[in-house]
Amino acid sequence: MIFDFLGNRKKAVIAMAHIGAMPGSPMYDSQGGMNKLIDDVCSDIEKLQAGGVDTIMFGNENDRPYLLKATPESIAAMTSIVTAAKAILKVPFGVNYLWDPTASVAIGAVTGASFVREIFTGVFASDMGVWAPDCATPFRLRRNLNRPDMKLLFNINAEFAHALDQRPIELRAKSAVFSSMADAILVSGPITGQPADASDLRKVAETITDIPVLANTGVNLDNVHDVMSVASGCIIGTHFKIDGDTWNQVDGDRVKRFMDVVNALR
Repeated sequence: MIFDFLGNRKKAVIAMAHIGAMPGSPMYDSQGGMNKLIDDVCSDIEKLQAGGVDTIMFGNENDRPYLLKATPESIAAMTSIVTAAKAILKVPFGVNYLWDPTASVAIGAVTGASFVREIFTGVFASDMGVWAPDCATPFRLRRNLNRPDMKLLFNINAEFAHALDQRPIELRAKSAVFSSMADAILVSGPITGQPADASDLRKVAETITDIPVLANTGVNLDNVHDVMSVASGCIIGTHFKIDGDTWNQVDGDRVKRFMDVVNALR
């Protein structure tokens, strides 16, 4: 079993529902406002669900340049959007506010998310500056909000960043499980839409055997067989978009083709 909320399903596919730029973000469409954000993400959700994905994760990928600490307006906006979109959800869902683990847990807890993804451990040199997440605070928040059931998925090699920790990736993963009680480990490529190094994914999967290990970026039709032969599943956003462009809307035909292959593998 990968996660209890997925039952006995094997090789999970977590599909991204990318929210448009939210209030306070440089690219926010103030004319379209919150209604457009909700309509657009709901349109993507309908295509993802029709294509047969296992679960959906809300993310604010369009809030570039990214913040390491969420603003009050963006937390309020994302909470409102997720709450509105829940009305059409037929599958479990998760949330990820980039790149604030405490905000992600807060939004996830109050909206009823089954899981949260974030960078919880490590130290990185990143596009956003030196990145040193605080793992203890979101864990305590999860407990204080009475959501111990909500899984916390640890992305251990952040996109747009280089780890200053020189330990091998598999040791960093093992340490995160031991010291910080990760519910799953995610292995990423260097940038959104680019695949994780195959040897990194394999080393982590061979080391971490008690909890799920998932590929976090860059999974597509060309590499899904290799990824699923190693990992417990994947998180996928870019490949499901029109022309495989991260910033486009979801292409329902691409979702269906991908899930047909996945279903044949599991």
